[in-house]
Amino acid sequence: MATTVTSEPARPGYRQLLRTPGAWTFLLPGFAARLPFAMLIISIVLLVQHTTDSYGLAGAVSAVTGVSMALFAPLSGTYADRFGQRAVLVPVVLAHTASVVTLTALAWFDAPVWALFVAAVPTGATVPQIGPMVRARWGTKLHGSPLMTTAAAFESVTDELTFVLGPLIATALCTSVHPAAGLLTEAGLTLVGGLLFAARRSTQPVPTRAAARPGATASRAGTAHPSALRVPGVRVLAIAFVGIGTVFGGLQVSLAAYTESIGEPGLTGVIYGVFAAGNMIAGAVCGAVAWKSAPHHRLVIGYLALAITASGLWAAQSPVLLAGLGLLVGMSIAPGLVTGYTLVEQLVAPTARTEAFTLLTGAVALGQAAAVTLAGQLEDRAWEGAGFLVPLAGTTLALLVLVTLRNRLAPPADQRGAARGVGHRVPVSVD
Repeated sequence: MATTVTSEPARPGYRQLLRTPGAWTFLLPGFAARLPFAMLIISIVLLVQHTTDSYGLAGAVSAVTGVSMALFAPLSGTYADRFGQRAVLVPVVLAHTASVVTLTALAWFDAPVWALFVAAVPTGATVPQIGPMVRARWGTKLHGSPLMTTAAAFESVTDELTFVLGPLIATALCTSVHPAAGLLTEAGLTLVGGLLFAARRSTQPVPTRAAARPGATASRAGTAHPSALRVPGVRVLAIAFVGIGTVFGGLQVSLAAYTESIGEPGLTGVIYGVFAAGNMIAGAVCGAVAWKSAPHHRLVIGYLALAITASGLWAAQSPVLLAGLGLLVGMSIAPGLVTGYTLVEQLVAPTARTEAFTLLTGAVALGQAAAVTLAGQLEDRAWEGAGFLVPLAGTTLALLVLVTLRNRLAPPADQRGAARGVGHRVPVSVD
């Protein structure tokens, strides 16, 4: 039976979103292409830890991968906006596949530590930015539509579905098949899924260089917009998303260390999957309800909840308790992710959105990289479970930044009316 909630009159549910013409042509290959990213970091951690017997070194190698991705992701987004997604994706996918295979071989055949760090750089730099590209395609189809918030929530749910499946698949492959199986599978899925997604040219945003050619329509010709990084709100969101990255990275390393200490390494993917499932469930709810408060206010509340729930992770002494806390942490992450990506629609010009989305994705990767390094060192050098303090520290710092700079996240005055909607108290049925 349908449930009546307060919503905008034109705010349909997920069913109508998925009926958007052409949506499935990029959603299905997009899902196949973004699943490998959820496998990458945990696969590196498990392989390098197996070959070196050090969580600190495993965390450092995966951190180099994450930092490299964070630095190069915005460049990938800029080029995708300028030259088109396909022109960027094809060479990036091929380079990433070769880099992952190289890193896997070096780790398995006991190459010097410096060689692992060198190979980690192109591995991270060439991670295909599928999620931001999918979000940019939604923006092209739904620009100005109340469905954009629903689309942002749907993408958050999709991201978290990959983070439910990815760690489970990677952990199972690394612990039951072969320590290198996770990375090799990641490389194969990236190659196939990435090329299939790149082939769907009809739904990609029009490249700004093509739109500026003689004969382009008036609405597309004026594309000389500044970089997304020049928008103050985007910079604030990037800092906030670093905090979310510390949760992902800190949990991956600390869970791996904890489950090994109790003799159940296979539980890593299970507990992390529960955490991601909480994110997925909360993301679905966020997309089904039209909130009355402004997005930048909701973002602060979401981060407050995240910091509070993350504060108990270090004290958990059983897998069940840890999974329960992980579920709550995951449910607290979703509002921040959904609201942050929704704000991009209000803050950034359409011609710079892929860049903006990749900036946020890169910020998450940067936080993840810092977290896996610090958590790995804490697990090696401090007490058991010390790595769980990293998510708490990262989210608390991000919360302080948001509280201080939240006014920079408010949309321009001429967009506030559209952002709030009109007559949003009309009840509708949610699918």
